[in-house]
Amino acid sequence: MNTVLASCAVTEAVSRGRRFSEPPPAGRGEFQRDRDRIVHSTAFRRLEYKTQVFINHEGDLFRTRLTHSLEVAQLSRSMARALALNEDLAEAVALAHDLGHTPFGHAGQDTLNECMRHDGGFEHNLQSLRIVELLEERYAAFDGLNLCFETREGILKHCSLANARLLGEVGQRFLEGTQPSLEAQLVNLADEIAYNNHDVDDGLRAGLISLEQLESVAIFARCRREVEAKWPALQGRRLVHETVRRMIDIMAGELVAQTRANLAASGVKTLADVHRAPVLAAYPDALRPQLRELKTFLYDNLYHHAQVMQTIDQARRIVADLFGAYLAEPAQLPPEYQRRAQDGKARAIADYIAGMTDRYAVKEHQRLCAGGEFL
Repeated sequence: MNTVLASCAVTEAVSRGRRFSEPPPAGRGEFQRDRDRIVHSTAFRRLEYKTQVFINHEGDLFRTRLTHSLEVAQLSRSMARALALNEDLAEAVALAHDLGHTPFGHAGQDTLNECMRHDGGFEHNLQSLRIVELLEERYAAFDGLNLCFETREGILKHCSLANARLLGEVGQRFLEGTQPSLEAQLVNLADEIAYNNHDVDDGLRAGLISLEQLESVAIFARCRREVEAKWPALQGRRLVHETVRRMIDIMAGELVAQTRANLAASGVKTLADVHRAPVLAAYPDALRPQLRELKTFLYDNLYHHAQVMQTIDQARRIVADLFGAYLAEPAQLPPEYQRRAQDGKARAIADYIAGMTDRYAVKEHQRLCAGGEFL
C-alpha cells in the first residue's frame, strides 16, 4: 500500500472502528484484517460455484462470482494506489461486495425478491451486509465478521430509505444524503468495469456474441483497430484479450484521471469533506455514452440471448420451488435455519437459499421437488 496517503483517504486514525472492541491486529493493519476475514469466510468460498452469467457447469473458464470479485479487487486496488487512497480498504470492500449474491446470478436474486415481497424483499447488497454482520459464525465473541465501519459502509452501495432506517449508523448516509469514502466509490465503478469487460470475453468464448456484432460498439471497435494496427496477423483469443485489455485500460485510466480532476476542483481535503461532497469518483462525460452503448449491447445480445434466457427460466423455477418447499415444510431446513425461522420464517429461508451454490440449489431441488430441474 502507498506509505503516504492522500489527506482525504481513509486511515486507521480516522476509522470509526468495529462494532465490538478487539485488540489491534499484530503485524497487519485493521483493513488488512478485514480483507483476511472476508477471504476466510464461508460465504466467500461459496462464490466459486455461483453464477456470474454462465452456470458453473457450462464451462470451466467462464467467470464465477469468485473470479469476478477477484477482478474487481485487482482493479480497485490499482486505482486506489494511483489516487493515493487506502488500497487495503478498497480491496476488502471489493472482495465482500458480492458475498450476498444468490445462486444463478440476478435471476436468483429477482426471484427471491419476488418470493419475499410481503416480508421485506431481498437485495443481494443488503444480504452481503447481513452476512458480515450476522450470518457468518466463526468467532466466539460476536456474530458475523466484526468488520470496520468503513468496510461495511462500502459494501452497502445502495439502500432504500425504509431499510436504511433499520441499519443504524451504516445506513445513516442514505438518510442524510452524504457519500461513502472515495475507496468505496472507486469499488462501485471497478465492479462495472470488471463485469462489462469480462462479460464481453465470456460471451465471445461461449459463442453467443461475435466479433462482427461487437463492431457496432464504438469502444470495442476502436480498441480492436489499435490491436490489429500493431499486430496485423493476430487472431483468436489473443486478439480478444488484447482488445479487452485496452478497453479496461481506457475505462480505469479515464476514471482515475477524472476523479483526480474532480478532487482538485472540489477543494476536498479530508474524509469529512468527501462525505459532504457530491460523488467524486466518475468517468469523464465523453466516455459515458460509449459505456452506455456497451451496456446496451450486452443487455440486448448476451443477457437476453435465447440460450441464457432458457437457463434463467430454469433457475427462476428452482429458486421459487425451493422457497415454496421450505415455507411449506420448515423441518427440511438445516437445524440452525430452523432456529432462525422462529424469529421470521421467510427471512430464514431467504438466508438459506441465498447462501446456496448453483449446484447445491439444483441438488436440493431434485431432492425436494417432483421433476426437479437439471440445468
